[in-house]
Parts: sequence; C-alpha cells; structure tokens
Amino acid sequence: MRITIKIGSNVLTRQDGSLDVTRMSALVDQIANLRNQGHEVILVSSGAVASGRSELKHIQHDLDSVDQRQLFSAVGQAKLINRYFELFKEYGIAVGQVLTTKENFSDTEHRRNQENCMKVMLENDVLPIVNENDTVSVTELMFTDNDELSGLIARMTQSQMLIILSNIDGIYTGDPSNPASQLIRTIEPGKRLDEFIQEKKSSAGRGGMQSKSNVAIQTASAGISVIIANGKRDDILIKLMNDRENTPCTEFIC
Repeated sequence: MRITIKIGSNVLTRQDGSLDVTRMSALVDQIANLRNQGHEVILVSSGAVASGRSELKHIQHDLDSVDQRQLFSAVGQAKLINRYFELFKEYGIAVGQVLTTKENFSDTEHRRNQENCMKVMLENDVLPIVNENDTVSVTELMFTDNDELSGLIARMTQSQMLIILSNIDGIYTGDPSNPASQLIRTIEPGKRLDEFIQEKKSSAGRGGMQSKSNVAIQTASAGISVIIANGKRDDILIKLMNDRENTPCTEFIC
C-alpha cells in the first residue's frame, strides 16, 4: 500500500516550541517498520516554523508576520530535515526533501515537474519528506495548512491511504475534553459534521479539526481512505495498520 502520512506541529513539538526528538524518533521507527512490511510511505511533515522559532528565541514578533515566518522557516526547515536525515539513516533509508507551494498544484508545468520528482524518488526507494516552502509562500501563495497539502499530495501520488496525525484521537461528538463526548470511529460518504466540528485551531500550526475534516472528506471522495489519529500515542502507525478496530481514530470511508 502507498500511504501518505501527515504529522502535525503539535505532534512534533514540545510546549516551548522545541522539537520533541523522542516523539520524532518513535515515529521514524514506525515508518521504517511500515516500509519493512512492504508499504510505500510519503511523509508530509510540519514543524519547521515551530522549530525555527525555538532556535531563535531572541526574536520577538507575532507568528503571523510574514518576515518572521520566512525567517523561522528558513532556519527551522534545515534543522527539521537534518534530524529526519539522521534518524532514517539508522535504518538505511534515504530521504529527500520536497518543498512546495500552491502554484505547483495549479500550474500544469509545475505540477508535472513535481509529480515526476515524487515518482522518481519512490521508484528509487527514497522516502519523500514534503513541507510547504514557507520562505516564499505568503498570502495567496499559502496552503490553508499542511492538512490541505497532505490531501493534495495523497491525490497527486495516487496513495491508497492518508493518515493525519494530530494531538487528539479524531473527531468527537462534542468537545474532546468533555467526558460525555464520544469518538466517532467511522464517517460514511455524505455524512455532515457541522454540529461536531469546533473552529479552534492548534497552538503550534495553522490548522484545526475543521480543516482536517474538510481535507478528509475531499480526499475520501477521490477514493482514498483517510484516518485521523493521535500521533502522541505509542506505536500509533503500527496499530492503525495492524489493529485498527482497537485503536482510537476516526476513519473516513471512501
């Protein structure tokens, strides 16, 4: 199976914005395991801006400012990809960085070039690590968030599954912090989620559950099954593939 895995900023970073290397290492272990089982993996990873922000602690600006976002991304992306390179190297897995913009999915020539890049990497057993190029993606060039990007990548690469890892188990019938709220395990095509979704966005990234559900619905409608799960749970990727019935998650049926 070809699987696109999106890891959100809240999974990869600690409360102070620094990279959670222990969590990152655990997820790399699991991805290596999936590859050993014969699966192809494409990784869409957030965390560059948060990583850069923790590295440049003396800078005091709002995260939304364009100049700060570009600066933090330039520093943080180098730190992030270097960490992935070293962790995957322990398993003999070569990785390649793909920094993209929205233009690459709308312009015919740019789209074709990116498709070819991904195709060549997969054919040569190189694991693509994709992120938005935040150093040049500003205003109208920006994706809504990496949830949107992961859905586009899953469709571009004709993945059979998209796994979106967040810091909660999935979509609930109410506020996840409310004990009365229940996790929705499966969502059939056409099911409306307006009453369940909250607008609150994540603390480290730009997205929220509204974004994730929209992307999941669009991606599932393209014939790709989508799972939203908690990336902070131990061995979450292995459990999703081998014991999904007993693993908390929300699955969008295609």
